[in-house]
Amino acid sequence: MKLVKSFLLGSAAGLIAVGGAQAADLPVKAKAVEYVKICSLYGAGFYYMPGTDTCIKFGGYVRADTSVGAGDYNFQQGANQGANNRLTNYWFSRARMDFTVDTRTATEYGVVRTYADMVFTWTSNTLTGSNGSAQGSSDGSAQLGLFHAFVQFAGFTFGKTVSIFDAPWTGYPAGGPDTLPGGSNFTNGVNQVAYTADFGQGITGSVALQDLTTAANGQSNLWNVSSGTAAQFVTGVYGANDWGGTRSPDIVGNVRVDQAWGLAQISVAAHDIHSAYYGTTEVSGHPADKWGWAVSGVLSIKNIPTGPGDVINLQAVYTDGASRYNFQSLFPQSFFMFSGTGLAGAYQSVGIAGVADGVFGTGTGIDTVKTWGFRGGYTHNWTPNWASAVYGGYGQLRYGDTGKALICTNFATIAVAGSTCNPDFNFAVIGVNTVWTPVKNLAFTADVNWSHLDQKYTGAINSPGIAASAKPAAVYELKDQNSVSMLLRAQRNF
Repeated sequence: MKLVKSFLLGSAAGLIAVGGAQAADLPVKAKAVEYVKICSLYGAGFYYMPGTDTCIKFGGYVRADTSVGAGDYNFQQGANQGANNRLTNYWFSRARMDFTVDTRTATEYGVVRTYADMVFTWTSNTLTGSNGSAQGSSDGSAQLGLFHAFVQFAGFTFGKTVSIFDAPWTGYPAGGPDTLPGGSNFTNGVNQVAYTADFGQGITGSVALQDLTTAANGQSNLWNVSSGTAAQFVTGVYGANDWGGTRSPDIVGNVRVDQAWGLAQISVAAHDIHSAYYGTTEVSGHPADKWGWAVSGVLSIKNIPTGPGDVINLQAVYTDGASRYNFQSLFPQSFFMFSGTGLAGAYQSVGIAGVADGVFGTGTGIDTVKTWGFRGGYTHNWTPNWASAVYGGYGQLRYGDTGKALICTNFATIAVAGSTCNPDFNFAVIGVNTVWTPVKNLAFTADVNWSHLDQKYTGAINSPGIAASAKPAAVYELKDQNSVSMLLRAQRNF
């Protein structure tokens, strides 16, 4: 009996020893880790990146557009949008995904922030935008864009973002097309180094050096009219676009008051006009540089008596040698529009317009181009789910006496007897829209606008024709032009 008892106790001890050894070999269950932790320091949607004190937020939208009558992009979208013939796109569609990444870290110098805004866009008909970049490819690939990418630290901003010259609503005081004149619109961002000082009570002041030395940003045309041809003229191009290399960024500043009643802002900009040569080689000489400039005033009025959330946005601008600050970065810098005519012997009518910072010819200096304009919009909220807006913009462009004389020398070679030359023009846009928001962050928009080109030429021209637009060589009446377009949009923000 003692033997059996000893055997059982020994076996139990052995089993306990073996069990202990096996338990030691098994992995210990790790303590639950909080992989995603909400960061409430910078508003909704931020989370701490695991293992760091940096907060990150992802956002963006998916958008689907259908434009009728060329819509949001109108006549500048491709070579034939103003032709009004069988080559013209009377409608097109666009799909876009926008993705944003926002990071913030609290430091002893204040918050360090990085922000990037990336877009993937597909536009039907493989149209070409006003900046010359393809909107989509025939093989089905989409256009990749980078609207914003910047670092902010201790009041400084380094990288690509909107201009401090812009109004807070950039080019859209109450919606509207990209062709709304009356101020700048760098909604797609511009490279810059900026500093903003906060004086308290909603008062800030900013200065910036901005890289606007590309046609897609701040440079309008700088025409060397000596090389102008009739074939160019009839498309609103008055000579060679004769910019030289970069010499200086644009110098920009603003002062803003932003309070509960709304905001007010004054912006100024200086823009270096640096040409290439009169001819094809260095020995042909060149005009001296000139500085263009622009000034803008902005006013936004909130909490108006018509209803909660209603707002009025207004802007006015004047430029001298810096036309992009009025006829903004998405506005066509030269264009033509055709329609019918009642002039005997004329094939059709045409309106021609060209935007420029300056004009020169062989042996002359640069004659700067002056513009002024205004735009505004009123938004009314009918209910929390329905809102409507009315908006408009108007811009005038005036060439100097020297610039006009140079341009009109080329005009004389195609003018019908009795016609008069004046390259000045006015451009106006009026529109309305309605937005339905059935659920949070989902919006359906219908926007209709009318555009009017008030060109100052009179009489008719003997056009050599425009092969790309199937326009024959013929007599064309010089006449003001109109267009109507509609944009339908569905957008889901996230």
